[in-house]
Amino acid sequence: MGSGKNDFVIRIGGEAGEGVQSTGDLAVQVAARAGYYVLTSRVPPAEIKGGLFEYQIRLANAPLYSQGDELDILLAFNEEAYESGIRVLKPDGLLIYDSAEFTPPEGDSFRRVALPLTDIAKTQLKFALGKNVVAVGAVGALFGLPIEFGQRLLQERFGRKGEEIVNKNIAALQAGIDYVKENIPGYEQYQLANAAESRPETIVITGSQAVGLATLASGCRHVFGYPITPASDVLEFLATELPKVGGIVIQAEDELAAMGMVVGAGYSGVKSMTPTSGPGVSLMTELLGLALMAEVPLVLVNVQRAGPSTGMPTRHEQGDLYISVFGGHGEVPRIVLACTTVEDAFYQTLNAFNLAETYQMPVIFLSDTALGTRSEAIPRPDLSQVTIVNRQTLASLGGVNGNGNGHGDFYSFGQEGSEEGGRFKRYNLNSANGVSPMAIPGEAGGEYVATGLEHNEYGRVRYDTTTHKTMTEKRFRKLTAAVEDAPPAYRYGDPTAEVGIITWGSTAGTCTEAVDRLREQGIAVDLIAPKMLWPLPKHQLTPFIEGKKRVLVAEVNYQGQFADLLAARLPGNYERVNIYTGMPFTVAEICEAVTGKAEALAAD
Repeated sequence: MGSGKNDFVIRIGGEAGEGVQSTGDLAVQVAARAGYYVLTSRVPPAEIKGGLFEYQIRLANAPLYSQGDELDILLAFNEEAYESGIRVLKPDGLLIYDSAEFTPPEGDSFRRVALPLTDIAKTQLKFALGKNVVAVGAVGALFGLPIEFGQRLLQERFGRKGEEIVNKNIAALQAGIDYVKENIPGYEQYQLANAAESRPETIVITGSQAVGLATLASGCRHVFGYPITPASDVLEFLATELPKVGGIVIQAEDELAAMGMVVGAGYSGVKSMTPTSGPGVSLMTELLGLALMAEVPLVLVNVQRAGPSTGMPTRHEQGDLYISVFGGHGEVPRIVLACTTVEDAFYQTLNAFNLAETYQMPVIFLSDTALGTRSEAIPRPDLSQVTIVNRQTLASLGGVNGNGNGHGDFYSFGQEGSEEGGRFKRYNLNSANGVSPMAIPGEAGGEYVATGLEHNEYGRVRYDTTTHKTMTEKRFRKLTAAVEDAPPAYRYGDPTAEVGIITWGSTAGTCTEAVDRLREQGIAVDLIAPKMLWPLPKHQLTPFIEGKKRVLVAEVNYQGQFADLLAARLPGNYERVNIYTGMPFTVAEICEAVTGKAEALAAD
């Protein structure tokens, strides 16, 4: 272990298919096992085959919140990776390039080191497939990562293929280490300081894998979807893992069919979910309205990407808030949640399922490209601390003839001889929070029709003004109640500061580091990121807003979509900070915006 810097950023770039991702994944696993905090970002190509793949890794001995503004090291497998990454390499940074592929031009102040990855693998080792492991060895040597962790990981990964394959990979790892030690004088300057502590209960997962793990933990066993970047990661993870616990994953013919299956499964009494991205959400909107009218619980995971239309499928944006909150014809109340970190993705996905079950309505969970593809080393979730909620059913309240738990007044039957005699009041209006017990299909006495047409308490189609008014109010009462169950907002910074930042989703991490950097400059800032975006948690936001003289709203979209929601529901002078480049905010961009407001405040 080294005794050097506490924080390093390296980007590995090259042609998709030549081992960039496996290089990054292996390096991250080694670093995490050595006790370091890791945070990654991946930018895969939009092309089906080929194209530039970039994998950025940030390592530190303290918690990380963003991918970092600049690179300390750029490892370029080819010229395209060099041209893309060199613009963010620090002036005193290190460029490592595969000299078998290209030679970069002279100039600039950064250091250049040729690393013949291809030649070492093909010529020296006679193991062309080991190029990525050679690269892992080089990265490990630069950062001072213990070789035993790398050897152990290779044994675990390739052990089933036999001792010969394991030995070839270990030799490739050692070749990368040796090359750095023999050909990069002063390489020790790039070594990380000792890890702060051993963290044996740490796991390295992506945001999309965290969503998948929470889906398993929630008790959901029915997932339907159609492949779409970047949400396919969720679908692929669950396709492997869900059958192990008796669940099913079905790839539908399109997003409309997937949502139809989700609604059908939810009606039948089981938890169901679909992962998608922007274009898929557009196609699912009509059936989202059906789920609302029929009061069927479901979770829609939207891993946002840059749009509109096909847009930039592998790039980052927070542009789907409008459609998530308001998308649909007519008035379609729904709950919208967002997570701030990979760890938070696990717990907010659980909250999404719990809220969907509690209020028997659609819940849209917002992730994004930056968070979904990001890997972080997080504490292993403690399932003993997790609360799982299941929907209120007729059976859970004692059935047709029972009065279980004293809740018999939550359902009732029409008088014999009347038009509705002996029928189950599935949509009973006698509920303060708008929730009425469901009957599972086939349950004696619980027969009803779930329809997208307006209907009365019994599910009978009705078009009169009174029914539409009372049923609309019933459905919206759920939102009034649900906001009281909003997860605690993320808070960071100085509560007494006159300058505040409101943000949401993965942008919260960048803002967190900006708050720290600004504090070092003598500027006090307070930060809040609500986890429930709709209905708007006024009880969390109002005290924050009222305590500030300047409130900035930072989000990765052009229009300032969350700022619009705030302005409509919580009038105030919100100052919008927006980028729309297809990339996340940098810490420097947030700091620049805040510094200007702080200086103006000081001048007032």
